[in-house]
Amino acid sequence: LFLQSTPATSIPTVQVQGQQMTLQPPSYTAASQHAEQMKKPGQNFMCLWQSCKKWFQTPSQVFYHAATEHGGKDVYPGQCLWEGCEPFQRQRFSFITHLQDKHCSRDALLAGLKQDEHGQAGNQKPSNK
Repeated sequence: LFLQSTPATSIPTVQVQGQQMTLQPPSYTAASQHAEQMKKPGQNFMCLWQSCKKWFQTPSQVFYHAATEHGGKDVYPGQCLWEGCEPFQRQRFSFITHLQDKHCSRDALLAGLKQDEHGQAGNQKPSNK
């Protein structure tokens, strides 16, 4: 996995017992699947891959998570399954670049969340009484 010119130390993502960049950190266990909708304070960026919906504090954490958990060589499905993305066939390296450019920039992540809110906020709109 190549993270272009990003030193491992600038990715505060996975503090897994002293290892900095494991493709499948032991901290991602089946139990974390239940916590996916739980947003902790300071977590304002969501992974919008298919039904992942995990929250992160920074865009680079979302990128690292998506690149390893969804784009890892054993799990990458051959196309981008990000919400609202065209499911073109892509080589993994091309996908990683696409992910970084199109989905994991701060602006793209915030825009994606706004779309997500509009899609699900139908019953949360203030009534016109």
